Amino acid sequence: MAKSKIKEKQQMITEMEIELKNIKDVDVLLEKILTCARKIVNADAGSIYEYDSQKNLLYIRYSQNDTLQKRLPPGEKLPYVAFSLVPTAQSISGYCVVSKNSVNIADAYNMDEYLDEEKKIKRPYSFNSGSDLATNYHTTSMLTIPLLTTNGKVLGVLQIINAKNGRGKVIPFDENAVFYINQFATKVSSIYEYAYLTRQSFDRLIRVAEFRDPKETGAHVERVSSFSVEIYDRYAANKKIPEKEREKFRDTLSLAARCHDVGKVAIPDEVLKKNGILNDDERSIMKGHTCVGAQIFSPVENDLDLMSRDVCLHHHDRYDGAPKGYPGTFDYTTYMPATKLPDTSSMALSGEAIPLAARIVALADVYDALRHKRCYKDEWSIEDTFNVIKEERGKQFDPELVDAFFQVKDRLEAINKALS
Repeated sequence: MAKSKIKEKQQMITEMEIELKNIKDVDVLLEKILTCARKIVNADAGSIYEYDSQKNLLYIRYSQNDTLQKRLPPGEKLPYVAFSLVPTAQSISGYCVVSKNSVNIADAYNMDEYLDEEKKIKRPYSFNSGSDLATNYHTTSMLTIPLLTTNGKVLGVLQIINAKNGRGKVIPFDENAVFYINQFATKVSSIYEYAYLTRQSFDRLIRVAEFRDPKETGAHVERVSSFSVEIYDRYAANKKIPEKEREKFRDTLSLAARCHDVGKVAIPDEVLKKNGILNDDERSIMKGHTCVGAQIFSPVENDLDLMSRDVCLHHHDRYDGAPKGYPGTFDYTTYMPATKLPDTSSMALSGEAIPLAARIVALADVYDALRHKRCYKDEWSIEDTFNVIKEERGKQFDPELVDAFFQVKDRLEAINKALS
């Protein structure tokens, strides 16, 4: 490879590393890592997996496929895919976990029988063509690499598919491609590890609230975060928001949405754990969780604090400014935890005065609450849930966000099923 080309690739990887370091959320980071890896070697498709060492499970987190994406209307995403597997040497991704070695396959449908021809060591894994058959796609070249920490712990697996030359023809991943992807994987593993630790810090805070209120499960938090990002992605596409701005917002939103109910740590047990409908006084105390959550993220030190505070404080305000929304313009810093929230019916916020992140989480939170059983209600059907959200368009919810919601409703239901 020419020196100028080598320098160009090195510069690309360095710029990607800088960009990835600015991403806070693990989910957003993983998707971006996959995008960057494919760009480095001009790969048509790929997937990225996260490894849970405690459960010994490998979870697919994101898949991308340019060929399949081009078949869809603008702004639409590929169907949401969720599955997990116990990593064994019989699968390609599993082999990368157990062996901590990379796998480079020139033709997935015509692999050599042996890993080592001289020693006659048989290839333990085989290619699963199920995805190709389901999507009418043809996988040829594959490069699969474990993402490792500095001490050798497996964090996940990066798999990229169908390298292409300058004319768009599928080719094998050559030595240069392997070198650059390995270099990239080494750099991003430390970034991934740091983001993972950041997520753990947030999850510990959320777990405190979960211990106080068993009804508010980690799965609920995970779903609300995922729903929020999906709704925003479609909204941003509809509004033609620039990619850089979109990526920064969705990164912060993914974490901030997880914290929407952390203020419930300050709600007394007799209210928080009541098995039934709350009376007016109890409901007034419960409303105070919005102010406590905002207090937890104050003083604001960065964009993440700001959005987390806004989400905690305003995810129960109504788009139409109706008195049922709360706490509006009430000074949350004056609220005393475990007391009744004062009457805020004359302090309503409405429309775009409610921060966008809070308007998104408001919709995601209600959607999840309706679709799941609570102590005071049964699970609602898909049809009934969608009908209520449609009725509340322009009332409880931002109409543009409701429109985006319905454009991605199939993905939301797929996520709901996968994370329930």
